[in-house]
Amino acid sequence: MIMLRSLAGLLLLAALSACATVGGNPKDPFERYNRAMFSFNDSVDKAVVKPVATGYRKVVPQFARTGVTDFFSNAGDVWIGVNNVLQGKIGPGASDFGRFAINTTVGIGGLFDVASKAGLHKHNEDFGQTLGRWGMGSGPYVVLPLFGPSDVRDGLGLAVDMYGNPLRYVNNVPTRNELYGVRLVDQRANLLDASRLMEEAALDPYAYVRSAYLQHRRSLVYDGHPPPKHQAITK
Repeated sequence: MIMLRSLAGLLLLAALSACATVGGNPKDPFERYNRAMFSFNDSVDKAVVKPVATGYRKVVPQFARTGVTDFFSNAGDVWIGVNNVLQGKIGPGASDFGRFAINTTVGIGGLFDVASKAGLHKHNEDFGQTLGRWGMGSGPYVVLPLFGPSDVRDGLGLAVDMYGNPLRYVNNVPTRNELYGVRLVDQRANLLDASRLMEEAALDPYAYVRSAYLQHRRSLVYDGHPPPKHQAITK
């Protein structure tokens, strides 16, 4: 399965969700469709993405892979900063813009994460979280083709996030597509160990990922401090 958003945190939470139940989840009224799409995404991953990512990790040295990861991470900091500002978090937003400025210059185009060493820590924000902070409920859980687990709110947010992705504005189409491909392979390579743990531990991988995703996204909306569910049912 190809899961392009918040994957590291999702899979870490998945390790705590091995006992997720199957069926009857009120957040998943489209479970039959979602399971079919989950299987499709998983097939694509196993046939194409995972083998390429495995080869990439074997061939490319660790320091080079770290540079690739840092480059794409830096490219996303401006949009993260925009979302922090839209959520009213001006300080974190300013930190994000500062990270981008430092890493783009001193960090040689983002290949080195100098800003983290300077105390400007990486944040994780997107427009789905912004909608959540504005009070929009998450809606039903849904598995998107190729993009993987989501919900109605995050699906709408993803459509906006695409316009905030700096890779979108690379004018040369072949170069832009190559950058998208390298980013996907790099993200998948970074998750090989975590996904292997999930595959080995979960009796029902679909329920495993669903539970992890819903917990993780709710936590992100509240910056890691979600209130009791009876106080924020829709989040």
